[in-house]
Parts: sequence; C-alpha cells; structure tokens
Amino acid sequence: MSSASASASRSSAYGVNGNAQDKAAPRPPRMSAHDSFKSERSDSRRHVPSPQAAPSLTSHKRTASGNPRPSSRTVEERRTERVQVTTKETLVSRTRSPERRGAPSDKPRNVEASKQRAAETRSRETRVEPAPPAPWEPEATLLPHTSAPLASRISIPPLASSAPQMLQPTPLQELSLAAQEAAVLEDLLFVFMGFEGQYIRFAKGYNPYEERDRLSGPVFRILPGLDPSLQDLTNSMLKMASHYSALETFVDVQSREEFGSVNHALCASIRKLLQDYLVMIAQLETQFLTNNTFTLHVLNIHILPTSQMMFQLYALAHELLKRNALLDDETDESSDSADDYDHILEQLRDGGDLVPGNMTGKKICKGGVVLGLITKRLESMSGDPSARALLTSLLRDASRPYMVMLNEWLHHGGINDPHSEFLVKEQKSIRRDRLEQDYTDEYWERRYTIRDHDVPPQLEGVKGKVLLAGKYLNVVRECGGVDVSKEVKDVPISFDDNRFLDNVNNAYAHANESLMQLLLTTHALPDRLRSLKHYFFLDPSDYFSYFLELGSSELRKPVKSVNTSKLQSLLDLVLRQPGSLVSLDPFKEDVKVEMNEITLIKSLQRVVNITGIEQGETLQPLSNQPIENDKNAIGFTSLQLDYAVPFPVSLVISRKTVWRYQALFRYLLSLRYLESQLAATWQTHGSGISWSHKSSSRNLEIWKRRVWTLRARMLVFVQQLLYFCTAEVIEPNWQALMSRVAERDAKDGGQDGGGPGTKGPTRTVDELMQDHVDFLDTCLKECMLTNSKLLRIHSKLMQTCTIFATYTNWLSRELEKSDPDLSGTTKPRNMTDDHWRQFQAVRSQRQAGGGSGHGDSTASHGGGKDAAAKGEEARVAELFDVIRKWETNFSRHLQILLDALNHYAATETVVLLSLCARLSTANQGTEHAGPRADEDVAS
Repeated sequence: MSSASASASRSSAYGVNGNAQDKAAPRPPRMSAHDSFKSERSDSRRHVPSPQAAPSLTSHKRTASGNPRPSSRTVEERRTERVQVTTKETLVSRTRSPERRGAPSDKPRNVEASKQRAAETRSRETRVEPAPPAPWEPEATLLPHTSAPLASRISIPPLASSAPQMLQPTPLQELSLAAQEAAVLEDLLFVFMGFEGQYIRFAKGYNPYEERDRLSGPVFRILPGLDPSLQDLTNSMLKMASHYSALETFVDVQSREEFGSVNHALCASIRKLLQDYLVMIAQLETQFLTNNTFTLHVLNIHILPTSQMMFQLYALAHELLKRNALLDDETDESSDSADDYDHILEQLRDGGDLVPGNMTGKKICKGGVVLGLITKRLESMSGDPSARALLTSLLRDASRPYMVMLNEWLHHGGINDPHSEFLVKEQKSIRRDRLEQDYTDEYWERRYTIRDHDVPPQLEGVKGKVLLAGKYLNVVRECGGVDVSKEVKDVPISFDDNRFLDNVNNAYAHANESLMQLLLTTHALPDRLRSLKHYFFLDPSDYFSYFLELGSSELRKPVKSVNTSKLQSLLDLVLRQPGSLVSLDPFKEDVKVEMNEITLIKSLQRVVNITGIEQGETLQPLSNQPIENDKNAIGFTSLQLDYAVPFPVSLVISRKTVWRYQALFRYLLSLRYLESQLAATWQTHGSGISWSHKSSSRNLEIWKRRVWTLRARMLVFVQQLLYFCTAEVIEPNWQALMSRVAERDAKDGGQDGGGPGTKGPTRTVDELMQDHVDFLDTCLKECMLTNSKLLRIHSKLMQTCTIFATYTNWLSRELEKSDPDLSGTTKPRNMTDDHWRQFQAVRSQRQAGGGSGHGDSTASHGGGKDAAAKGEEARVAELFDVIRKWETNFSRHLQILLDALNHYAATETVVLLSLCARLSTANQGTEHAGPRADEDVAS
C-alpha cells in the first residue's frame, strides 16, 4: 500500500476481505501493506513457485542483525496452493458425478439395481455435501448528512471478530519472533488510523456504533501468543491509537451546528493537527516498506512526541465532553440527573439546550466557556513547553471567531451571534418602538445583558466596558440618526495580541464620548434637570402657589371627583403666564397633572418594607401587589406631577428616577399644604371676633393662649421641616450634582483638541446616570422618607397638625358658645360697635343656615344664672381637655421624633442633627405645660 490515508485503508480492508471470500480460501494471508497483494494471490494460483523464485518472494525487510527474514506471505501462499488443489479435485469429482451416473455400465445389470444404486448415491451426496456458507461481503456506504459539514460519512467497518473462521489469521504462537514483529508493525499502522488489524483488535466491551464509546476512545487488545518482549512496547503505543480515534469522533461531534463557532474553530485546528498526524503515519509506512532496520523500537521513538501531543488534545477534548454531558463524569456516576425533570426545566429556562446525547439539561459548553477551559489548562501546563505551545496555538485559533464578534460589537454596536456564545446577550424582542411609556429600563437594562458564566478570563476585567461600548453605540445610532461606528482597520484577531486591551479601552472611550456629547449638547440634559427641579422641587414656588389657589375648589374634592383635565388646563395657564420663570422653560409641555389615590406614606412604607433603600431597584413601586387606597383622600393629598422624557435623555431620567422625583414632590407639597392650613388658622385666630375679643372669663383667655401656642409650635415644626428639606438637603445635593455635570461638560470641551484617546475618560454615561440616582436617593434618605420608623412618627405628627387645622372652625364655634360675653344679646363693654354688628351678622347668617345658635344659652339664662354658670364651666373644662390631648399627642410624638433623629444622626445620616436642633425649639418647655394648665383651671 503506497498511501496511509483513512479512506484508502478502509477500502483496502473491505477489498481484502471480499477478495479472500471470492477465492474461497480457507485461510487467507495476514493483511499486508503491499499493493500487489491481490495480484500475487492470483499469480500463485496459476503457477507453483519454483525454488528459483524463492528469493523474490522473501521480504525486503530485514531484522536488526541484517539477515534476510522470510516473509510469512510466502509460506501462507504455499499452503494456500495445496489447499486450492485439493479443492479443485473435490470440484472435479462433484462435476463428474452426474456424468458417471449417466454413462452406460460395462457389466450387465438389470434396471432395478441401477435405480437402487442411483438412489443410494443421490442420498449419500445429499448427506455428505454441506450447504455452502453465505458469502461475507462487507461494503462501505455513505452515512446521511449531519449539521457538521466536514464529518466523516463513511460507514463503520465490521468488527474483525465477526469475520468467518476461514478468514482468521495464523495464530501468533505459530510465528517466529521476526514474523511476529513484522505482523505487529503492520497492524500498528492500521490501528494508528483507527482500524482493527489482524492481531490487534477492539476490546470486547467496545461498541463502535455507540457515540459515547467512540468519544471515549477504543480499547485495543492483542491476540494471545505475542512474545513478551514485544507485548509491553506494543501496549504502550496503543494509547495513541485510542486518542486518535476519540479525537476523530470529537471533531465530528463538536463540529455540529449547535456547538457554536468557537467549537468549530477549535475542531478545525484539531483537524489540521490530525491531518499532520496522518502524514506522519504515511511516512512511517514508507519506512516500514523500504527500511530493513525499521523495528518496533524505532517506531516507538518516532511517535513519542506525537503521542504526547495526542494525549494533550485528548485530555482537553475529554474535559469539554464532560462539560457538555456527552461523557459521564466519574465523580457523578451515581446521580441520575436524566430523570430530574425539574432540573432540566430549570436549566432550559436558564439558557440550557437539549442536544442529542445530552439529555441532562446542562448548558452546552461553547463560546467563552471553551476559551476559559483552554486558558485554564494553558495556565496549569505552562511548565511544559510543548504543551504550552500546543494549547497556545489552539487558543489562538479558537478565539478568532470570538474576536470577530467582539470587534463587531465594540466598533459597530452589532451582535452577530447565531449560536448564543458571545458574552453580551441581546433580547431582540425588546424594542424601543414596542414599549409604550417606559422603554428605558427594559431597553437599557434588559435588552443587552452579560452572560456572567460565559465570560472568557481575558475579558473578565473589562466586561463592563465591553457591554457599555456597544450599548452606547446603539443608543447614538438609534437616537441621533448618525452612525458613529469607529472605522478601525487594524484590529486584533486573537486574545494573545498585545493590542487586545487597548482595543477595548479605545472603543469604550469613543462610544462614551459620542453618547455624552449627544446627551449634554444635542438633548440639553442640564436644562432638563433644571426643569425637573422647577416643577418637582417647587424651586420658584410662586407659580405653583398660584396654581393651588386657582385649583383649590377642585383640589378640595374627593380624589375620585377631581377633574384632572381642568387642573391640567389651569397648570398650562399658570406655566404660560408672562413674567414667571417657568414661562421660559422649553420643556413645560412635558409636565402633566395626575392623581394618585395611594397616600405617600403608604407608598413609601410599602417600598421600604419590601426591598430596602440599599438595593438597586428599590424605589420602583411594585404593581403586582394590591394596596388599599385611601378613602378619605382629596385632591390636595393625591396630586402629583408626571414628566414625559424622550429617548435618550430617559437613560438618565428614567421612570425610576421620575418616581423618586414624584415622591419628593408629594412630600414637599404635603408640607406646603399643611403650612397653608396652619397659616389660615393663624389668620382665623387673628381676625375672628370670638378669638380677638378679650373675654371676661380668665379660663377662656388661658385656653386661647394655649391654642395659639400649639398652633405656633405646629407652624414652626412644619416650616423648619420644609426649610430643612429644601435649603439643607435638596439644594446642596443639587449643586453637587450640577457641578459634576458641568465638570463632565468642561472635560468634553477640553478633549476636543486632545491627543489620541488611549486613556478612557474620567467620567462616563453610566457614572452620570449613577450620580443622578445617588442624588435622588440621598435626598430621600435625608428627608427621612426611606426609614420606616421615621415615616411612622412623621405620619403621626402630620396627622395631628392636619386635624388641628381642620377643626379650627369647630373650636371657634365652641369658643363662641363658651364665652359669656358673646352668648347674650347685649354688646360687651370692651367691644366696638363695628365688631358687634359684624358678629351679629355672622351669627344671624349661621342661624339662617340651620345653625343651632345659642338657644341652649338663652334657655339656661331663663332658668337661672347658676345653671348657666355651671354649663359654661363644663364647656370650658371640655375645651381644656381637648387642647390638653392635642398638646400631649403632639409633644410626645415630637419628642419621639427628636430621639429617633438623634439616634440616626449618630449612626447613619449626620445631617439629621441640624434638623434635630431646629425642631427642639418647637418642643421646649412642654414637659410641665399640662400641670400648669391644671392649676390655672383650678384657680
């Protein structure tokens, strides 16, 4: 045989077997590497070899001593010749038998005797002649196509053990030592290519039709009778044959479409090495045929480097196959994961695939995982120069398709990843035009994500930059309408390139610069932030006070009865009023009025109690859990603003940040509304006749002073809280945010004429987004809106103040009833005529409207002065009891708030210390207020 390729070997194997059967040889010669095998066989049947021809039939191979070594083929052919002649004699006798039966007999016989003899002869022939065996004619066929285009399609040859007995070779114990070595050498050349030899065959437990057995590699056995001096050396060389067969199957399996382009590139690199391996086998065959000094030891020396290479390839392939669950893991043999349907479904939801041979639901080992395995093995084998060179070459070849995807993402923002093996995952179902209101969180955070378990080790430190570089380019291209893809011609094509990290950093810097320029200049992000401050933080509150005044009649209604369209019209009217600061705002059209039936405290407590402020998605309200609406909510407590933000500014001002703005707005609005209520109470106390008139009853005057003091304390509390939130929390943090934005803008302007951008910018878009979120979170935290305990205390205080302001009219009526000077029809001495007429008019109007007036007082006056005095005293005592409860409630909760502020100022937020100092003035001298009041009443 002049060629050692696999196809030629398989063809010769089929041809030899078939030829031997066609010639009906009972014992064919051992499979030879000579091309003239068939011709010699046919010539030997025609001519008996003469003694002179014996030298030509001896082997050209020589032993190590140099003596000529007779070929085993010559002996076998001589034996075959004798057997052939015997067979011919048998055939001749069988052919002549009918002729003898049909020829006339020389001796006279009767007809009956001849018939009887013919019948006996016929029965004897039927009994003696066995049926000819079925011909053993294996044929090579083409297998159907698979998803691996370069996979071998030649059918698997039959096992040597299934051949008929007449085709089995001469036992080894009948051969000489030189003949055994020659036979084993010839068999090894076939075994090295994955085929069985005459004396070296597959182990009995190996099934070549099972893919798992082929992936593990066949175990070869040597027929008994081989000399011990050759046995151990032959066994040591058989490992390389097992590795080659396993690698050949590995290349066919891993080249399937579902294993990805990185596996395909790795298989192509291994296939190239296997082709070099076959070239080496062909060279060894040439040595075997032409070199008389070529022995088993020489063969072993020649294959040692290649054997080591095949072992490294086999070990890497074995690890990959175990990760793909195509081979059983020795440490997990007892687990029956194939029946764990829940595990399979979970893995499928997590991105696992079910491929032929992998029914455990494990994710296919592809992409970055394959590169990571090669890199890990390269690190562990770095002390072996040959293994390091081999694995470095494999890593270089396998990373080429990955680098193509990486460069496409970094410089163009595109993902060409049909096999889902790139570290960036794209959700194509999430598109900007399909998202109605808030496409920022979905589009920005979920459309492009990182496969954390599939990141190659070379990209682990820069995976964030890789993700953001492509995302930035996509945003600029989709929103700016301009393709800012950086044209880079000379890009690294493998991981071992020295420019690999510089390529990532430069692409990230270019993409970040383009998006920052788009946000800050084209879409005027700083102006957007100032607009939000105007509307949500009530920075110039003159316009909003005017809006509340115009819409007060509508806002006092229950929330379900509020006409939102009317309020929107009033807000538009106020925003367009000439002379106001907001009239010049170009984004005033984006402000909308809406009603939220859930109170602010309930909404904040729901968020804080479920997730906590420290987590990333804390302040996004969860809509999947129902929450009870406030049945007593009115327009003032449910009013909130919404702000429409276009893309890509919505990357910075997302729906989560808008929710934070709304929470702060509702809190500031509640403080402003409560302040206006207490101011209206102060106005009533100052202008009302019953409050401004100095009564003749000393207890009533004391009660008035206590009411005025409580109102003043409440007003101080609200005003100090409002001042703290606006002047000491929001404004300083706002200035810090804008300074960072201005710093970024200044650096953009300074880098226009800069040098090459090898260094990334100090500020990025994601840092700007995080700065904005941190600003809002800091405001919420320092405004006590993220602490459940402070929220509860604050809610009690606000509720107490609101009830006090709401019951001002009731207190005025009770005061009027309790004042003896105002209960009669006679004008008091210390009241002017104008005030008396005004008071009479108000009382007449109240009586006309269905009020009770002072009927009880007049009746008691008719019954006697003592009864009237007792009624007035009882009414005054009741008023003192009401005001004492309000004072106690407000003072106690305010003290609890001060204690909590002191605690959290020392442990969490130091800025709360200033609020504690401010609010302490509203609670000074309250510990003995109650006892002094009781003494005054008693006196």
